[in-house]
Amino acid sequence: MEFGPGLNVITGETGAGKSVLMGALELVLGGRADSSVVRDGAKEAEVEAEFDGRTVRRTVTAEGRSRAWVDDESVAVAELKELGRRLVDIHGPRANQNILDEGFQRDVLDRFGGVSRAKYEKAYGEWRAVADEIAALEGGTPVADEIDLLKFQVGELEEANVTSEDDDIAERHAAAAHAAEIVDGANAITEALGGDDGAEAILAKLGPMFASVARHFPAAKEWAAEAEEISVRIDELSRSVADAVSRIDADPAAFEELDRRLSVVNRMRRKYGDPVVALAEKRAKLDDLEHRDERLEELRGRLAAAEREARKAGADLTKRRSAAAEKLAKSVTKELRDLGFLQAKFGVAVEPAEMSVHGCDSVAYMFEPNPGETARPLAAIASSGEIARVMLALKTVLASHDETEVLVFDEIDANIGGEVGRAVGEKMRAVAATHQVLAITHLPQSAVYGDRHFVVSKGVSGGRTRTRISVVEGEDRVSEIARMLGGEKLTSVTRKHAQELLEHGKKKH
Repeated sequence: MEFGPGLNVITGETGAGKSVLMGALELVLGGRADSSVVRDGAKEAEVEAEFDGRTVRRTVTAEGRSRAWVDDESVAVAELKELGRRLVDIHGPRANQNILDEGFQRDVLDRFGGVSRAKYEKAYGEWRAVADEIAALEGGTPVADEIDLLKFQVGELEEANVTSEDDDIAERHAAAAHAAEIVDGANAITEALGGDDGAEAILAKLGPMFASVARHFPAAKEWAAEAEEISVRIDELSRSVADAVSRIDADPAAFEELDRRLSVVNRMRRKYGDPVVALAEKRAKLDDLEHRDERLEELRGRLAAAEREARKAGADLTKRRSAAAEKLAKSVTKELRDLGFLQAKFGVAVEPAEMSVHGCDSVAYMFEPNPGETARPLAAIASSGEIARVMLALKTVLASHDETEVLVFDEIDANIGGEVGRAVGEKMRAVAATHQVLAITHLPQSAVYGDRHFVVSKGVSGGRTRTRISVVEGEDRVSEIARMLGGEKLTSVTRKHAQELLEHGKKKH
């Protein structure tokens, strides 16, 4: 099925299979999987959903094993679940709403109030960096032992004195070890390249030949020029070979010194990696440790100053959050009045907390259902219908500040009257101005506000029960609203009432 923009309402008789749709959506977004979702006789169940070109897919086998993919790449279910939380926010009896998460509440409050955390985060980051540096100096190996080890290592590296001149030590050692063989071979090469006479002797023989042919075939002049260029390169090669071989020291004493040096260099490389880099790093660390007390004193002074700045920025952040919290509480409480909570209050508690990357306070959304009752965190509200309507009030206020683009309301208008149902429908459509909204509902007063109306039905085909979903428009939609109003007895009165409700819903657009 393809949902449209705005408010998509989904209706159908009890037991028609609306829960199948919700189960499929929750499954493909990383929900718990088990074999009960697989039809009898089938090997596996598969659900696929597409969000603005991003495709997510989940399969569950008859044995209960599941796999997940995002854009055809296999992913862990935990990764799919995290992506699902960013793509869709579900509100209903079985939902795990983002809005109940403290971090989400804090982020939404800051977006609602236009509260920037940049200044605080910078100050906190500077304080954290100094604190980590102090911890590194104070922790680990006892300082005296580490200093002794570093002194030994620095002394060993300094004595070895490995430099960039040792980069080709292995090549020079190999050349010295085979000096006689290399010299003999090089002499044979220079002799083959023309010996003492070089390439001139070859050119002396070839010159008259080229001249003779050139009298009748002009291209021979180019051959002569090319032969002369080749002879120059042959002479250069011969000199290069002789020069390189002349630098090979065949003296046994020199070879012994190279052998000793190679042994030292290889030992340093095995032990320290790059001895040049290691020496610089260990000298610097030794210097830090030898001046550790002075360094710690300096860092502790910087830490105190950084903490003062962070707490000052944190206090300013808390002040701005508290102001935003008061405005948000008033706005949501106003929306709750329309949803049947005539005496309820919504609040945002901003309380002092240990300094963290998020600030110096904690944020919690609170709900007081009746005057005189203690306000409780949203997560502590027992009634799913109650919390869902609180969510809708929040979403109405926060619509333009909520970054989750798809919202799902699963029977949030259960156990409420028609007038409140009308208010629920109006608010869902208000939220749908900035989000794609899917709403499963039993109330005709809510359903008439949908931009698109789907009906779920159940039937038997080929001896198997199947659930279908289809879009209804025009008279078919009137019939569905009438069914919701009067059950199976579709009288002219209920159809007229259904028509009036739909007309009312259209006027609100």
